Amino acid sequence: MPSLSFSKLLRVGEGRMVKRLKNIADHVSTLSPDVEGLSDDELRGKTAEFRERYSAGESLDQLLPEAFAVAREASWRVLSQRHFDVQVMGGAALHFGNIAEMKTGEGKTLTCVLPAYLNAISGDGVHVVTVNDYLAKRDSEWMGRVHRFLGLSVDVILSGMTPVQRRAAYAADITYGTNNEFGFDYLRDNMTHSLDDLVQRGHNFAVVDEVDSILIDEARTPLIISGPADASSKWYGEFARIAPMLKVDTHYEVDIRKRTIGVHEAGVELVEDQLGIDNLYEAANSPLVNYLNNAIKAKELYTKDKDYIVRDGEVIIVDEFTGRILVGRRYNEGMHQAIEAKEKVEIKAENQTLATITLQNYFRLYDKLSGMTGTAETEAAELHQIYGLGVIPIPTNRPMVRVDNGDLIYKTEEAKFDAVVDDVVERHEKGQPVLIGTTSVERSEYLSKQFTKRGVAHNVLNAKFHEQEATIIAEAGRQGAVTVATNMAGRGTDVVLGGNPDILADLQLRKQGLDPVETPEEYEAAWEPALEEVKAQVKADADTVREAGGLYVLGTERHDSRRIDNQLRGRSGRQGDPGESRFYLSLGDELMRRFNGGALESIMTRLNLPDDVPIEAKMVSKAIKSAQTQVEQQNFEIRKNVLKYDEVMNQQRTVIYEERRRILEGADMEGQVEGMITDVITAYVDGATGEGYVEDWDLEQLWTALKTLYPVGIDHKVLSGENEDGEKGDLSRDELREALLEDARSAYANREAEIDGIAGENGMRELERRVLLSVLDRKWREHLYEMDYLKEGIGLRAMAQRDPLVEYQREGYDMFQGMLDGLKEESVGFLFNLQVEATPAPAGPAASAGLAVAPGLASPVGSGRPAAAPTVATPAQTSTRPAVPAAAAPAAPAVPSALRAKGLDDQEEQRLTFSGPAEGGGTAVRRSGSAAAGESAADGTRRERREAARAQSKAPKKTARSKRKR
Repeated sequence: MPSLSFSKLLRVGEGRMVKRLKNIADHVSTLSPDVEGLSDDELRGKTAEFRERYSAGESLDQLLPEAFAVAREASWRVLSQRHFDVQVMGGAALHFGNIAEMKTGEGKTLTCVLPAYLNAISGDGVHVVTVNDYLAKRDSEWMGRVHRFLGLSVDVILSGMTPVQRRAAYAADITYGTNNEFGFDYLRDNMTHSLDDLVQRGHNFAVVDEVDSILIDEARTPLIISGPADASSKWYGEFARIAPMLKVDTHYEVDIRKRTIGVHEAGVELVEDQLGIDNLYEAANSPLVNYLNNAIKAKELYTKDKDYIVRDGEVIIVDEFTGRILVGRRYNEGMHQAIEAKEKVEIKAENQTLATITLQNYFRLYDKLSGMTGTAETEAAELHQIYGLGVIPIPTNRPMVRVDNGDLIYKTEEAKFDAVVDDVVERHEKGQPVLIGTTSVERSEYLSKQFTKRGVAHNVLNAKFHEQEATIIAEAGRQGAVTVATNMAGRGTDVVLGGNPDILADLQLRKQGLDPVETPEEYEAAWEPALEEVKAQVKADADTVREAGGLYVLGTERHDSRRIDNQLRGRSGRQGDPGESRFYLSLGDELMRRFNGGALESIMTRLNLPDDVPIEAKMVSKAIKSAQTQVEQQNFEIRKNVLKYDEVMNQQRTVIYEERRRILEGADMEGQVEGMITDVITAYVDGATGEGYVEDWDLEQLWTALKTLYPVGIDHKVLSGENEDGEKGDLSRDELREALLEDARSAYANREAEIDGIAGENGMRELERRVLLSVLDRKWREHLYEMDYLKEGIGLRAMAQRDPLVEYQREGYDMFQGMLDGLKEESVGFLFNLQVEATPAPAGPAASAGLAVAPGLASPVGSGRPAAAPTVATPAQTSTRPAVPAAAAPAAPAVPSALRAKGLDDQEEQRLTFSGPAEGGGTAVRRSGSAAAGESAADGTRRERREAARAQSKAPKKTARSKRKR
């Protein structure tokens, strides 16, 4: 976090903003008598009126007072809850694109109804973002009752939904969901092959609940969708069968020193005979060349028990320098799979990143962003710097009377927990409810055992079963209740003294089979009586609890972040209720150990204090606050660094996704393809004629390369005026280029006539769209792989006195330009060479087929270089930067029958892996389809394998040499 002075500077003018919000709340209150007199139908009719006025030119700001008054009245009629003035102020702050800092218990969920209703009037959609699926579903049902009453549609995005369900949910006026689901849907939308498969409809306005958790705590973990880099293992096995038939020097040659191999013509013929194909090097068969090369390298250049070992059916690399096994590491570019096929063990798919974005950059897509939290003040500067969001502290509805006691510090952790148990037992006996916050599941379970020994009835929450959590938290304020919870558990549910009547009434109705979405009329009819009954039950209990001192919140350890501590404390003292809080610490706590706990221990030792006697000193509390500030600052720098690096990717991602959307929307690609042909031919000519005169040019090699790109119709000997003696006439580079461009354009016109003859009018335009989309997706995935690897080692540039970020930006730009050049070349090659045939339409749903969906499909023309002749040596995978693995087969949509590309396999739907921030910290990973439990670490992304390697191996840090064996 930035300096304190900057934080203070940001809060200048806060008073004026709060005063403005107060004036808005007063204005809304003056309109209340008018809306109170309206019938239900008249109140509901206001929504249509507001939409008409908005269409006529009134702004949402102008509609705000009336719309808020209507939503406030609807909340009272539907939920029996009327917004306090401070909630109206909070709603206005959200509408203006700020973060409303509202203390726990001030009704943030109800506050959100106001700006959501107002912004839904525009018809552009409102996204309400929560921290877990349970809260998203609960709030969409609970607050959705108000919106549905007013004629708006409300839906929710949950993790198990189908694309059809998601599309319907996003079409609603207001959509609830988690940050991960919104982000993953954005990424998936940029992986689809049809406009019909898109689910989101833009990013208009978002209200982020628990905004500090989502935009701060979870911002270090990016959202990643990954998938298998090779769709099929059959070719590895096929070439592992053929490789022993090939003889060195007869069918291929090997250079052990350079670690290269070259296949002779005899070897190519043998392979063609075995596979039953006419030409191994034609475009449709080009992926097979890589399988062949890898199979020979696996046979000749990679030796068992020297370069690798086989253990438990798995190929594990051996470090060539240290001799240690490198668990979790894999060779790149399909080499590891070729060795697995050679050893006849299971061939594991390589996972690669298909799409990724940070939460920071995702939420910056919204035209207007706002958020709610009870603890944003400590992060105000970061929220302003990263997201441009101001933090507006909203006054409490009633004065806060909670007593926050000083910290008690014990010498040992055992003494601390003994004191905690004694304190809780004492409070429990007098009927005071207690909420104990812990930092881990283990400590929760330890305390639970201690309470069981002492005969104290209690509940334990561990942030796993959210629906059960809400029920337990709803009852945590009852007389004598003892609740042990991890710090993150039970968020979104208020601890109300005596019990939370809204949650308890809802549970009672659900037990009767009533549901606010499935049976809305019956639910609404039964709601009021049920709520009144529950309120009567909890009132007497609430009075007893108040007399006992209110809710007592007890923290067993300080968190790295002051916000988390404040969130725990904030559960007590809501709405002016009495309450108390205290933290019990020990010198063994993580934060104390990290920041000079030894000095404090020596003081306690010199004073000869028994283990069970604590110290309570302001000096210690200040030291803890200072330690937390340092940790917060470190974490802020990490998040800022993540954003700086992702900013490079974000600019590139924006270019690619915009181009992709243009193709999806049916933009005319004819002119773009013509430009690609010009660029590619020009690059080929410039590369072959860089120096000297026509006598110095190797036109034979240029023509060989061009023939893999398109059917060349002119002879270079005729063009250059070459005579029988090999002497060439005058030919300039420009003349050569123009002649080839004219020839290529003529060939493309013939190709267009051919395709249109097969597929009908505009068949070529459809082929262009399919090819460009397929190649764009694959090249982008390969680029993500390269950028991931670049970022992994860029920190070493600092040793050469270079700024790693500047180097990353420069090299990333160069790689992006290279990717765009390769995209043009591959697209042109496919458009000229794909064999297209007419096929009858399927009887059932259209079979999935594509234009570049053969397993591991590679470029038909190489990677920006002339195609190698069969005898040209290809290096083994020992370069300083690993090559991109074989490309993942894109999940293509159904292709019109006349545009089936001959020789390309139909593609089954990919099994994707979704990785994003977990609610309680760390990373949450889930897989589409049926993921097997306990999958091997080798069958995952490189990041997953690295984590497995750290856990299983004590290998030294990666050297430049060992690192490249990935």
